Parts: sequence; C-alpha cells; structure tokens
Amino acid sequence: MTMMTDDERYAAIRARDTRFDGMFFTCVRSTGIFCRPSCPARTPRRTGVEFVPSAAAAVAAGYRACKRCGPMAPPGSPDDDPTGSLAGRALRLIDAGALDDGGTVPGLARRLAVSERTLHRALLAATGAGALAHARLRRARRAHELVVGSSLPLAQIAHAAGFGSERQFHETFTRIFGHAPSVVRERARGWPGGSGPTGRRSTGAGR
Repeated sequence: MTMMTDDERYAAIRARDTRFDGMFFTCVRSTGIFCRPSCPARTPRRTGVEFVPSAAAAVAAGYRACKRCGPMAPPGSPDDDPTGSLAGRALRLIDAGALDDGGTVPGLARRLAVSERTLHRALLAATGAGALAHARLRRARRAHELVVGSSLPLAQIAHAAGFGSERQFHETFTRIFGHAPSVVRERARGWPGGSGPTGRRSTGAGR
C-alpha cells in the first residue's frame, strides 16, 4: 500500500488492470462493497472510494464482497504471503484453523513465539486487519464453498466452517456476501428468485 499513491490506485482501477489484483482492494462507500482493481463494474467516483491492503481489512471496515469480481483471495494478496514474514506465518496458521474450535489470539501469538501486541502490529502493517478479522473471513470463505458445493444442512456447515454458532454463521455470511446462506444456495442451484423447483420459496437445507 505504501508504494502507490491513492491517485495511482485509482488510475489502476479505471484501467481495470489485473496486475494490481491482490495488491490492494477498492471499497466503494455508496454501495458498501469492495472489489479487485480489475472489477468490470463501472468505475466509481474518486471521492467515493477508499483503498485497503486486504479483503479482511475491507470486511472489518463493514464492506461486503463484490459479486462480479469475487475479491475474497486473489493470487498474490497479502492473505497468501510467500515471504515467510510473521504476518505470513500467522495468516497460514489462521487459514489452517488456528482460531477455530476454541483457538485464541494469545494462543496464536504463543505458537509464533511473539507477544499478542507484536502479532497485531505485524498483521495490521501487512494487511490492515487483525487476526480475528482474518479468521472471520476464512470461515466465511469455507462456508461459502460448502453452501454452494455441498448439500450439507446449514447447521453442519456452520460447525464445519469453524463458527461458534449457527446464528454467528448466518450474520457473518450475510454481511460479507450480501445474502443469507439459503439464498446463495438456491441461486447456485439455478432457482430464479430463490424459489425451488415447485415455485415455492425454499427454506434451504438445515433451516
């Protein structure tokens, strides 16, 4: 983020330049969504956007993922840091579920042999978001994969994705993806308007 000015980032999104995918994300204030630089949607006004270094930072700021460009974890993003940095090691452990099933940030810091404060500073500097924000995003990604690609009941998906409760799963999923899990599942199955094959609105598996 420090290597480019905001004007340069705006020029990149106007050009829809794929080379910058993963280097930063564009948050659109008027719509509440965040996108990759290459998003094909109409370019928002310069005064209506802010830029963040990671998808987790965008979600932590209250934005939800764009449905057109799917900016959850493009290759080369800080969420997949290959440099072996403290932030990169922490993100890999988080992605492996270190903060699920009772895992804590202090426990993660101990595994990395650093203080909780040092861990937070490293993640914030590299990605703009702390460990819990990345963990929530990781759970949401996993849940989306299961909602779309499996027939598991939603209650089981909540547990499998690492959420503490089904309610937390529904709230987080809906905030990030803009629709409830049952609606996303229905649309993925090709039921227009979220209706099942009989024309009656489905409640979704596990509801």
